[in-house]
Amino acid sequence: MNNLFYVHMERKNRKEISYSFILIPTFLWIGFVCSISFMEAWLKFRAPNVSLSIGLGIGKLIFSALNIVEWFFLITTLMLILFNKKILKFRKTKILIIPILILLSQTFFLLPLLNERTDIISQGMIAPKSSIHVFYILVEFIKVISLFIFGLRIIYDSAYEISSN
Repeated sequence: MNNLFYVHMERKNRKEISYSFILIPTFLWIGFVCSISFMEAWLKFRAPNVSLSIGLGIGKLIFSALNIVEWFFLITTLMLILFNKKILKFRKTKILIIPILILLSQTFFLLPLLNERTDIISQGMIAPKSSIHVFYILVEFIKVISLFIFGLRIIYDSAYEISSN
């Protein structure tokens, strides 16, 4: 009887750990995007002696680095899901399609367009009017919300599954 209790507790702890590992890259991803996109991006232009050209150059560098970090978080999250596929069902993970599509569009469409505009402005030329920057901010917001919903689903489902065992 005592051994059965320990086996049950080991299984319960394994599930808790599995869920926890999936939450780590998810919430780190949210933190990185929020701190860069919603704070650093506009704060750098308020610093003294930061010209538009320098600010845009810094932004280009930082957002390129953020994009690489985001791919790391996405791949890590997907690998952890694959290793825990018995625990995580598709209905819990299908919301990840949103950040995947957004990250693909940012990598192959939005960032190259924004980099092109940055280069034009940095060379002292006038870039044509565009709403691409506003669109980028909008999809960042949608990405953060969808990642947050994914994280909450994992927390809710882990609490439900663990308490029901």
